[in-house]
Amino acid sequence: MRVLATGKSTDRAGDSSICPTCGADLRTTCPIYSRELDGKGQPALPPADRSLSSSFHIRSWVLWSTSLGVWIFVGLAATLTFYQMYRMTGSSDRLAAVAAMQFSQMLAFVPLTPFAFRLAMRYPIQRGNWIKPVCILFVGGQIFALGHILLRGFTPYGYWSSAARHWTYTFWDVQAHSLRFPWQTVKSVYMANVVDDVLSTYVAIVLIAHALVYSHHSQQKDLRATHLSEQLAKARLQVLKNQIQPHFLFNTLHSISALMLTNVVAADRMMTSLSDLLRMSLEDKGSQLTTLNRDLEFLGVYVEIEKARFEDRLRVAFDIDPECLDTQVPHLFLQPLVENAVRHGTSKRSQPGEIRVTAKRHDGNLEFWIRDNGPGFTGPAEDLFRRGLGLSVTRERLEALYGSEQQCKVRNLETGGAEVYVCVPFRLAPNPSQTDAVEYG
Repeated sequence: MRVLATGKSTDRAGDSSICPTCGADLRTTCPIYSRELDGKGQPALPPADRSLSSSFHIRSWVLWSTSLGVWIFVGLAATLTFYQMYRMTGSSDRLAAVAAMQFSQMLAFVPLTPFAFRLAMRYPIQRGNWIKPVCILFVGGQIFALGHILLRGFTPYGYWSSAARHWTYTFWDVQAHSLRFPWQTVKSVYMANVVDDVLSTYVAIVLIAHALVYSHHSQQKDLRATHLSEQLAKARLQVLKNQIQPHFLFNTLHSISALMLTNVVAADRMMTSLSDLLRMSLEDKGSQLTTLNRDLEFLGVYVEIEKARFEDRLRVAFDIDPECLDTQVPHLFLQPLVENAVRHGTSKRSQPGEIRVTAKRHDGNLEFWIRDNGPGFTGPAEDLFRRGLGLSVTRERLEALYGSEQQCKVRNLETGGAEVYVCVPFRLAPNPSQTDAVEYG
């Protein structure tokens, strides 16, 4: 069963994907917003940041819990390693004593790790701006080492007392049960441990933070590049679509002007149809895709205009499979192809001409044939795409929308006339009962 789609369908105006000025200039940024636009004409992504870390953030609770988990794991690993080593050397140290010594050192890193991580994220080293971050991170390393010594000083393993030959508190006097501040001891412990704390721990934290910052920055660059590429494609499609509308309008107005001298009634009928056509075009402003049913409705009004011009010399037949009516096709897709068949085919005949529009589904594709019984064309078919605006713009739009999944060919028929063949992927429009026009992207 095949039907001609003539019924009215509800539609809503598609949101413009980019403002007309920017679309006409093939720009992906809008001077009004000074940034990229999303599918509704609003800023989509923030402007590119010079700072690598400005848009990268890790929640505090995630950072603190990760720090605690990592250092507990490192403490357990160090305890087992040193305990096994002491056993092999014949030492009498118990497992609890080894664990206490290792965890007093490792857990002191827990509150210092978020500090070092945040500092590295805030001042990442990057090309062209490395002197200031290096100086800040160097000072941060000294603070990190001093903080580790101070925190560890409140544990029984604050420093090794060479006189008593055992570990003891740095800031607690065990005999007097009071606080003490042996700055000379702190200085000596600091000088003995600063290199090890900075190189073995602080630098590792800074490197991990830098790796995450650079990874995030790389992902953001890829995302922005993809976004800008999509905006460029949308702008290019809008320009191609805008080329079709004035082209069609000028041709129609020229036909009306010619009819005004010979057939005022037909010219008036053409004006009415043109008004309907412009209204439908404005309703779908900004839409790159619509349903085949909607495009056939638009084409039907155009055919009425041409019939008013040619009267009985033009006949247009439709052979459309019903299952194809709700599929997605480019907006203003069929009209320039039929207009091309009228101008270069049937209008060249002295006898009545016929144009047949066929649409079928085949192997997951939507196939179209637009045939006329005109004189055909001479020369290579590729010349038609260079000469005819309707054909060239249609093929460019198909390539932009579907890439290698589409075909657009022109050939002469053995029985006379020419045929345009178009093949696009068969894709149903989302919620066709609610809206026919959908936006590209």
